[in-house]
Parts: sequence; C-alpha cells; structure tokens
Amino acid sequence: RRFWGWLNAVFNKVDYERIQAVGPDRAASEWLLRCGALVRYQGYQKWQQDYNGLPTGPLGKYKIEAINATDSCIMYRGFDYLDGLEHVTEIKLQKCIYIQDECLQRLSETKNLQKSLLQLKIISCGNVTDKGIIALHRLMNLEYLYLSDLPGIREKETTVHVLQQALPNLELELDLE
Repeated sequence: RRFWGWLNAVFNKVDYERIQAVGPDRAASEWLLRCGALVRYQGYQKWQQDYNGLPTGPLGKYKIEAINATDSCIMYRGFDYLDGLEHVTEIKLQKCIYIQDECLQRLSETKNLQKSLLQLKIISCGNVTDKGIIALHRLMNLEYLYLSDLPGIREKETTVHVLQQALPNLELELDLE
C-alpha cells in the first residue's frame, strides 16, 4: 500500500521544464494519462486514454477541453499542471482517493479555470468535505455542478446556500445522503 502511494506521488510530481518545452496542454495530458485519467481535446469527440498514443503535431495544436479523472491517482501536488490550461470546460472527479478539500480549493484558485470551467462532477471522493465544495464558489462561470456520494458533506443546506449565493446561475444537482 505504501509503495503505491509513493509511486502515485512520483506520477504527480510537476516537471516545470517539461511544461516549458511542450506547452501546458501536452504536459497536463501526459500527467493526467500517467495517473489514469482521460482527456478530450477541443474539436474531437474521442477520449484520449493511451499515453503512448498521445497525438503529436505543432506545439499547442491539441487543447484540453475535458478531463475525466475517474479512478485516477491525481493528487494535489500535480495540480500545477492545470495552471496553463485555458480551454477546459468540464472536469469529472469520480472515485479519486487522493482528491481532498485542498485540491478543490486549488482548482477554484486557478485563474484560467475560473474563466473556462462550465461543468464539474464530484462523485465518490471520500476525502471531500463542505469546506472543499464551498471553495468552488470562485469558479465564476460554472454552470453545472453534480455532487454524489460524498460522505464528508455534513452541512448540505449551508453548503448549497453558500454556492447558490455566490453563483446564482449555477445548476446544482445533488445525490447526497
């Protein structure tokens, strides 16, 4: 168990030189796929899941539009890869054992995501609490938020109220006990 935690931490280590060399979208794609997530590029329907099959082409040709991190090992230390992404409109975090409040706070503080992110789904991430969900209020263009199976959410009404006050246009769908 400890070995996998160490390995996942290695997969999440940010390589700033790589971001400079290949651009933020390519570097983030490599990180996400290494950690078991999927990415979809602007103008494409198919999800990219094969690290070795990452598309090549001119620098900056492939812009990440969507991230599906279901069952992935992404964790806070890798979130610097998200900073340069300007076209991400949707993110799905499902069964991500390393996702915690700090990750959602970091996500909501990412300037580009504050502008571009429209849809967010957080499902079965056991380390997420009200504090992390409330932090999402900074995602000013968020149109849709789906929350399901989050046992750490204890103050559902308060959390929902804070989000609805901060984001009046947000469609909030809840499947919480």
